[in-house]
Amino acid sequence: MQDKSFINGRTMLWGVVIASILVTVMVSRARLIAAVQTSPSQGATRAGAPARIRVTYWHMWSGQWQPVMDRVVADFNASQDKYEVVALQVPYGQADSKLMMAVAGGDPPDVMTQWTQAVSTWSEDGILQPLETRMTPAERRFFDNDTFPVIHENGWHKGHLYGLVINVDVYACYYRPDDFRAAGLDPDKFPKTLEELIAIGRKLDQKDKTGRFTRLGFLPQGFTNYAPSFGGGFYDAATGQTLLDTVPNRRAMSFLVDTSKQLGLDKVRRFNSGLKSQNGAAWPFIAGSFAIALDGEWRVLQLAKFAPELEYRVAPLPPPAGGKSMASFSNTGFLTIPAGAKHPDGAWEFMKFWSGLDNPERSAKYNVSFGWLPSSPRMARSPDYQAFLHQYPQYQTFVDLAASPNIVTTPPVPFQLFLLDRISVVDDLAARGALSPAEALAKLEHDTARERSRRRGLGYE
Repeated sequence: MQDKSFINGRTMLWGVVIASILVTVMVSRARLIAAVQTSPSQGATRAGAPARIRVTYWHMWSGQWQPVMDRVVADFNASQDKYEVVALQVPYGQADSKLMMAVAGGDPPDVMTQWTQAVSTWSEDGILQPLETRMTPAERRFFDNDTFPVIHENGWHKGHLYGLVINVDVYACYYRPDDFRAAGLDPDKFPKTLEELIAIGRKLDQKDKTGRFTRLGFLPQGFTNYAPSFGGGFYDAATGQTLLDTVPNRRAMSFLVDTSKQLGLDKVRRFNSGLKSQNGAAWPFIAGSFAIALDGEWRVLQLAKFAPELEYRVAPLPPPAGGKSMASFSNTGFLTIPAGAKHPDGAWEFMKFWSGLDNPERSAKYNVSFGWLPSSPRMARSPDYQAFLHQYPQYQTFVDLAASPNIVTTPPVPFQLFLLDRISVVDDLAARGALSPAEALAKLEHDTARERSRRRGLGYE
């Protein structure tokens, strides 16, 4: 889903200025689509009320999620008489480029949801407006003290908040009690350490008569998903520097590589190549290809939809010896106000309404509708969210994780997309045995230093 290609915002903006005719056409087209997609309730003024200020909002939700988004917009519009939010659904693959062109053309949306992990990159290039100055003292106190750390610690760049976190993904272990019982294991006693989890996983492996794996009990994959449990990460907030080739990160990558080597790199590759799509009903955990799988909270609703009879449980990833418990990597979604927005005050009012910054109990129903984690203890305790947890008790593990201080996110550096791409590249090289973990992380450090030097030479830093 994530576009990891490195896009330099400043270079793109200059290119768009040259192509001003294209910008004009696309902005005009966006206005036309917005007018067509506006719901009947939007754009209307109540009898006797002054004309509302039109606030344009771009988002990327489609299919089953677009009506959910429309409900948020309709509820906001019904809650007050000053602003009328008009929503435009923008295809995900085009959203970033459309934003760049709209900002360059002087006609951006007033507010936009962002999934791309590039808030620092875009704020560095002047594409986004700071948000913390719009908070009242009471809002700032609630934001700083009463939201989860992953909410109030992300979206910042050089002392300013450019993205208000609206949703959070974290990762935990899904496991199948029936597989545990068949192997003579107690499903009520999930491993307490990562080392124990690996040992349990091997007891849950299954092979055919040729020695090929037909099921892997547990296969750890994905460097970013495991580095936090080893105490690793990618950024030091105190110094503002990246942390890449570090002892905890080496331990994490070595653990991943060593586990695959013990199983046999070729056997693991063959097993992975035979898996179906990771999406929806094709998720290999549903088919029984894994007895234990590390994945995100969104799988709970997928399992309810595609495998309602499947018995499963969820537990936090246990830490390795000397590691951190309740740790996870997280991708976050943001609400942003682009530079040049004509109605930033209305945009901010909509952002507060939806995010729960001024009323988390009211906004809980929107997180429930999207299947999102709560942003604060108050939202988690709300009647709407408690009813959701009663219906889907497996979410509780993810709620507990979201509240943890041990959540690692994309570093707030001006070259976020480049860094994410480089992390993915060296992770793949180490997993295939092309580089040792030490070589892979040394390459990551070298490539990042070279990119930083390149940016300095171009005057970006």
